[in-house]
Amino acid sequence: MAKILLNKKNLFHNLNLISNQAGSKEKVAVALKDNAYGHGLKEIAKLASEFGIKKAAVRSHAEAMKIKDFFEYILILADNNITTCSDTFHVALNSFESIALLPNDINVHIKVDTGMHRNGILPSELEKTILKLLEKNMNITGVFTHHKSADNLLTDDFDKQNEVFSKVKEETKKICKKLSIEIPSFHSSNSSALFRHKSMDESFARVGIATYGYLETTPSDNLPPLKPVMSLWTNKVSSRILKKGETVGYGGTFMAHEDMNISTYDIGYGDGFLRLNEQHHYITPKGFELLGRVSMDYIALNSTDNEVCLFDDAKPLAKLHNTISYEIVTTLSRDLKKEIE
Repeated sequence: MAKILLNKKNLFHNLNLISNQAGSKEKVAVALKDNAYGHGLKEIAKLASEFGIKKAAVRSHAEAMKIKDFFEYILILADNNITTCSDTFHVALNSFESIALLPNDINVHIKVDTGMHRNGILPSELEKTILKLLEKNMNITGVFTHHKSADNLLTDDFDKQNEVFSKVKEETKKICKKLSIEIPSFHSSNSSALFRHKSMDESFARVGIATYGYLETTPSDNLPPLKPVMSLWTNKVSSRILKKGETVGYGGTFMAHEDMNISTYDIGYGDGFLRLNEQHHYITPKGFELLGRVSMDYIALNSTDNEVCLFDDAKPLAKLHNTISYEIVTTLSRDLKKEIE
């Protein structure tokens, strides 16, 4: 069966770069949402905890429950369907209306829209939001925002959002002082934002894709030397000699120009290894060519090896698919076996 290998040494290398940039391990919250970006929720949680990371960010309460034994502090980013909540969980408030959907007496991080215009309260809604949360006896433990263009060095959006969030932080402090409540933590940096700061002066950074060895920052000069954590492996199902002029797979889009040895391998788009336009030729790290179309459960390669590494870096595949590394790794099936090397 096809499998994902996780390189522990590369993961720890990335976490070390991230921790040094943030200022300490305590100032890093590793983003584990969506099955740890396809790498395996529990597998990455266990390894990050072993490295010394104390904070995590997930998508849902269900994800938080699966990793609660590994972290002291878990931020749930996108879940209003919560009835009970551990003291170590902190729930993101993505709109003022969401207050009514959340249970009383929980830890809440208020998300503020500083320019992305996706989720979050408006800066002008800050005081009324805090007052409403206090009515429900909620513990306001954080105020945060999200950058829309931290990965684009050619715009000033990053600086503009930082300016807005700086004002939000000052306003929060004034409101907290007036109401005699504790000042919450503040955080805004994702992976790209973290590596744009000369020094990170907020409570912590929420680091996702950099954990797994990628940054999509453009231009790409002077990026930190991150290393991909995932490699994808597939096993041989059958082999045959493809005669000159014969084709393989649906549509017969690959034709042999001479007699050649080929094999079928046990992975396809049903496993999240996406179809490629046959006009684009994909070559594996060992130099094997993907022949014809990717089908639901199988691919064909000009190889007879029993096991083949399909990729150990998602960027070449992402380029062929005209997408980003995130989509390549998160699309892979949760059912693929995970092994740590």
